[in-house]
Parts: sequence; structure tokens; C-alpha cells
Amino acid sequence: MHYIGLAMSSFLHPRLEDVPLAAALHALADPMRLAMIARLAGAETMNCAATAPECEVPKSTRSNHLKILRAAGLIETAQNGRDYLNRLRREEFDARFPGLLDTVLENARVCAASRAAGR
Repeated sequence: MHYIGLAMSSFLHPRLEDVPLAAALHALADPMRLAMIARLAGAETMNCAATAPECEVPKSTRSNHLKILRAAGLIETAQNGRDYLNRLRREEFDARFPGLLDTVLENARVCAASRAAGR
């Protein structure tokens, strides 16, 4: 298991070979979920609250986004006491969909930089 010392929760984590491309694209198409993935890409694990961007996101909305990301095989969630930690399944996802995550994250970074520059 990827989480040493952490108990797996009752969340479903699909085998990546069972995830269709459409599910992966749907999960990455939402700006909030894409921001969550970008945050996870820069960390080993994050609790649920830390995955959300700086804006106020209701807990139920955050939970739904995490559920969609899990169903698409992008993240794995494990329980650590009363906390739930999320991990980007980068290696497995890249093996299933080579280059997709890098391309989407780079595009999001370029778009954000363009918006910040006022273009």
C-alpha cells in the first residue's frame, strides 16, 4: 500500500485500466477539480480541506469533487485517525493515459499566467 501506517478508508479506488478516457477528461475539465489536482501534484499527500483552492468551497462541494477525482482514478484517499489524506495517483494515471496529466496541468498553468498578465 502507498500509505505506510495509514488505514485505507471505505472509498472505492478503481483500477486504472477500468477507467475510460471520458471519465478522466470529465474529471479534469472542471476548473475546481483541476485546481485540486494541481495542488496535489505539488505534495505527497493533502487533507481534504487543503486540496481546495483559497476560495471558500462548501465541504459538500469539495467532497463531491474528490469523489469524481477518485472515480476517474486520479486520486487515492486514506484515513489517518479522523483525517483523510489524498494522494495523486500520478504514476498509475500516467501509465494509463501517457502525457494527459502533464498536458492538462501545463495548459492550466499557461492559462492562469495569461489571465494574470491581463491577456
